[in-house]
Amino acid sequence: MKLRLLRNATLKLEIRGRIVLIDPFFAPKGSRPSFTGRAPNPLVELPASPEEILDGVELVVVSHLHADHFDPVAQSLVPKHLPMICQPGDEDKIRSYGFSDVMPLAKIIDWNGIRLQRREGSHGLGPVVKKMGPVMGFSITAKNEPAVYWAGDTVLYPAVEAIITGTKPEIIIIHPCGARWDGDLITMDAAEAVATCRLAPDAVVIATHMESLDHATVSRDELRRYSIEQGVSPQQLLIPLDGETLQLASRQA
Repeated sequence: MKLRLLRNATLKLEIRGRIVLIDPFFAPKGSRPSFTGRAPNPLVELPASPEEILDGVELVVVSHLHADHFDPVAQSLVPKHLPMICQPGDEDKIRSYGFSDVMPLAKIIDWNGIRLQRREGSHGLGPVVKKMGPVMGFSITAKNEPAVYWAGDTVLYPAVEAIITGTKPEIIIIHPCGARWDGDLITMDAAEAVATCRLAPDAVVIATHMESLDHATVSRDELRRYSIEQGVSPQQLLIPLDGETLQLASRQA
């Protein structure tokens, strides 16, 4: 398995020879509004052109419709014929953008030897959840490939803890940028990243969604320093740079 972080939550995953694009966010640097008044978003450019990112893509997954996960540029450039998986309730909106093969992930979808299973998530806790709206994570599994749990835009709360302890994924992808909305935490932060590592001591945890939006409060360097102080090894918690590709192997292969 190869996993390339592009920027924010946008990932290009090669699994069983198939290429899956997750949460395409193609906006040029500074072309979107600021969330906090600190700077226009996104804070950085993509490390590759949208055309290069889209090359070879056979399936697209959109976890939710926030603009930093599926923006107007991506809505325009992603080929409309590509199969797209989304959370239930988003399919009509996505079809309105012209996409013809939209599959809501209510429970499980099997696609070309790859299984995607919907997982719960909460984009914060308390009243902020209503502002953020519903989100989903998912597990992705295939023969002779590492079992992946993509947590998505969620905080660490009992449902996520139960997914990790109950399914025992080999790879866990989290968003520990400490994003806040009106002061409320809406994604994991450094402490929750460390707690995730402790929940799954045998898993590799990958931190994405870093240093790309102005409402984030945790940088890559801060996450690395804190995790090492807390006894989490750099071999367990991977913090890739934008554009970096990781090679991931299953313990069962």
